[in-house]
Formats: sequence, C-alpha cells, structure tokens
Amino acid sequence: MKKMICVMAVAAMAMMSLVGCGKETKGKVTTDGSTSMEKVIGALGESFQKDTGINFTYNPTGSGSGIKAVSEGRCDIGLSSRELKTEELESGLQATVLAYDGIGIIINSENSVDDLSLETISKIYKGEIKNWSEVGGADLEIVVIGREAGSGTRDGFESITDTEDACVYRQELTSTGDVITTVSNNPGAIGYASVASVKNSVKMVTVDGVEATTDNIKDGSYVVQRPFVLVTKKDKKLSESAQKFFDYITSTDANEIISAAGVVPAN
Repeated sequence: MKKMICVMAVAAMAMMSLVGCGKETKGKVTTDGSTSMEKVIGALGESFQKDTGINFTYNPTGSGSGIKAVSEGRCDIGLSSRELKTEELESGLQATVLAYDGIGIIINSENSVDDLSLETISKIYKGEIKNWSEVGGADLEIVVIGREAGSGTRDGFESITDTEDACVYRQELTSTGDVITTVSNNPGAIGYASVASVKNSVKMVTVDGVEATTDNIKDGSYVVQRPFVLVTKKDKKLSESAQKFFDYITSTDANEIISAAGVVPAN
C-alpha cells in the first residue's frame, strides 16, 4: 500500500512538473532570411516575446535562403528585402510588405565625394567609371563592393540602378555588416547597405541631391529603396504563435517600433 502511494505521489509530481513547463513554454515562432531586416525584426521580436511570453527566433541567412526556408517548411515566416519573383509566387508563396527601407550608397569616410547621381552609380557598378577623380574625388581607383547572389539588397540595388548581370564587383559579401566593414577599411571602396544598418564608420552620399531620410523614403523622392517583406505559404495556415506574431508586427501598434529601427512602416 505504501509503495502504491509512493508511486502515485511521484506521478502527481511529474504531472505538476509538466503543467508548470506548459505555463512557461507558450509556443514559439521562427523567422529566417534578410540580414538587412535584422534591426527591425529583432526589435519587433524582442517586444513580442516580452509582451506574450512566446519564444521568438531569427536566423539571418539572406533573403534567398529565407524564402527557400519557408518554402521547405523550415521556418514559420521568411524575411525578404526584395519583392517575390513570379516563379516564387507561382510556387505557392505570398508576400506582405512590412516596411520600406532605403538602400544607402556608402563610401569610405575619408572620401571627399558627397553626392552621386543614379546614372553615375550605375556607371560605377558597370565599370564604366573607374576612378574617383572622374566624379570630383581624389585620383584613386574605385573598388566596387556588393552583396552575394540571392541577396535581397543586391537584387533591389541592381534593379533600381539597372545593373542586373552587369556589375563588376571586386568583392561579393554575405552580409550587410561585412559590406560596411569592408568599405570602412578601404579608401577607394563604394558599397550599398540598408540605411537602417549604416554606421558612422562610413559615409552615405546623397543620390541626385536627395538624402536617405525617413520622409524622403516615404514620399519616394529618395529612389534607391526597396520593401521589407514577410513571406508565408498561401495554402498553409500559420501556427497559433506565428499568426499572433504576424498580426502583432503588421498592426499599426508596431509602427513606433518599426520607425525607431530606421525604416518606414507600410501601414
């Protein structure tokens, strides 16, 4: 009898333990993709997790990888810093624009150039302009830096500057941070990066005399910009936790957090 009571007590304790764990673990939501979205998605995820107790994770792999991850069911929501391509939409994916981000044209902080036209940027990346002296700078070779194939930032930049399959990159790097660091360490370098991620270690030039400010991105006068997109499957319902996160970050209540991260809310 004593043995039976002991077994029942142990079972009851185990059940209480499971219930306790259930209270602590309120679900999870996984995101994967654009490194450019790190600042905004990180801020939203932190706020969401604090408010709901639901675990949030972000895997910064790049837009192409994030789109592939959600397509293969390896994450709840993919993150892309470009619009979805026709073939991606036809494969059963759908896109929801979260915010709009300017792509900053960055040069080394020692470079005296302050402004470049969109046409000039295009010619630099195509290799038609090779020295900074040709655009009012020092007699110094231009070192063209960009992102790797599949990057949403690269796709957006090349689409806007009409340089698809024509860029003469010296280096193709795998993250926004790598581009910024490389440009900061090379006096002749030029690169592009999410405005929200640009640091004081580099100089961001104006484009056709227009600064990459929030107002200029919002009204479209700063032309080098692209969307930050949430990627999901059309025919697959999100988990309860993932749907809560999706609704949370696309509501107008999230606009303050999105703006604080340096991008322009879509809503």
